Amino acid sequence: MLTRLKISGFKNLVNVDVRFGPFTCIAGANGVGKSNLFDAITFLSSLASYSLIEAALRVRDEGARTADLRSIFHRVGDRHTDEMSFEAEMIIPPIGSDDLGQEAKASTTFVRYSLALAYRAEHPSRPQGTIEVLSEELTHINVSEAPKHILFPHSSQHWRRSAITGRRTSSFISTEGSGKDRIVKLHQDKIPGRPFSRSAASLPRTVLSTASAAESPTALLTRREMQSWSLLQLEPAALRKPDEFTSSARLGSDGSHLAATLARLERTSGIIEGETEETARSRTFAQIANRLSELIDDVRRIWVDRDDKRELLTVHVSGRDGTPHAAKSLSDGTLRFLALSVLAFDPEANGVLCLEEPENGIHPERIPAILRLLEDIATDPYEEVGNDNPLRQVIINTHSPSVVAQVPDDSLVVAELKETVEKGDRFKRVCFSCLPDTWREKASEKPSIVSRGQLSAYLNPVSVDTKGSNNGSNRSQSKHKVRRVMDREDLQLLIPFSQS
Repeated sequence: MLTRLKISGFKNLVNVDVRFGPFTCIAGANGVGKSNLFDAITFLSSLASYSLIEAALRVRDEGARTADLRSIFHRVGDRHTDEMSFEAEMIIPPIGSDDLGQEAKASTTFVRYSLALAYRAEHPSRPQGTIEVLSEELTHINVSEAPKHILFPHSSQHWRRSAITGRRTSSFISTEGSGKDRIVKLHQDKIPGRPFSRSAASLPRTVLSTASAAESPTALLTRREMQSWSLLQLEPAALRKPDEFTSSARLGSDGSHLAATLARLERTSGIIEGETEETARSRTFAQIANRLSELIDDVRRIWVDRDDKRELLTVHVSGRDGTPHAAKSLSDGTLRFLALSVLAFDPEANGVLCLEEPENGIHPERIPAILRLLEDIATDPYEEVGNDNPLRQVIINTHSPSVVAQVPDDSLVVAELKETVEKGDRFKRVCFSCLPDTWREKASEKPSIVSRGQLSAYLNPVSVDTKGSNNGSNRSQSKHKVRRVMDREDLQLLIPFSQS
């Protein structure tokens, strides 16, 4: 779980400092940088698995795969900066395993990871330039210091005590020296011995991405936590596709393996006292069907059809009349809502889940239902962390007035462009502001408070065309005056604020 993220030098993120709770909604106009924050999170996630170059090439560049490493660095005019830095405070899982299946137990579950990178234009093996590690640090945050860092409302007795455990007195990863003599050290957790030292200038990947259970289990589990950060881009084609019996039983970031994931949840359903195994399995599907019925009234049953001949699994939904509908015939919005409902009931789905505009494909009347579901997917900060309350986090971005008006006020962060002057350069950077009298305001010495003018566009989104055109078309202006829906006298009382 990501509790705080500082970024500088990545795209238009300069001196950004954002605190996160279990559920966070980031609102802002198109093009201000909401997606850049998601890109920074997924970039850090990629650095836990891939080389520096591969991770940079996986960053979105206007919808395409970028081939220019400099495109992820902050740019002013035609000039790019040469350095970027990240600092992430996070709660990591207490146990896990490495790539060889060795079990790992964290010394402490609250850590701070810092990374500074630089672009190097001249490199003998890469004429187009490369990325170099300037420094890398992984340090602990003591349990006694947790109240100063976990500032969103939560239960200290139940949630925090179960989420943050262990202790440590020294770093897990450190950087020493300067210039070409910089050394990044991976320290062992408990076994005394010399740390593993690497020259920072020649590192092809982060030291964190090489951690194993044997030497540094806490670094490994930090790596596992970062690998679990994902950007959910639920694609209808992937959601509709049947799964083979041998398919992965984890929902993919594009929504793939929905049928296999549902089949796993059915197989692993816990049996309540007095239940049969068959009743327990049907209960899981019934719970998901009940959730889906909040979006679609006519939902009676959900199940996974097994085709033993072709070895395929297919999701089916039926209504009150009993007519079965395969996934391929369901609407895009229904499939997305079903996928999110599955995530809410999947104890193996952990980490940070980022979603862009989750309201797409959802009728305005159903937006409260989708928001309730997203909040329920996230960990409950008043209950103990466990199988029934996994350490899961949801971050969404939106520019929908319907979403902004209905999210909890202390979950809202507004992205705004602000003009900045730094080192003689004048540019616009994205700033993440909060509402007054919320925990984010109290968490900062100099909080950025969103202006009422910025919020008015969400709370009163209907505006009058001041140029005299009813729909922005010169043709309609010159020929016919078109009456908009909002111009009807019988609907004026339904508009939140009068535009007369």
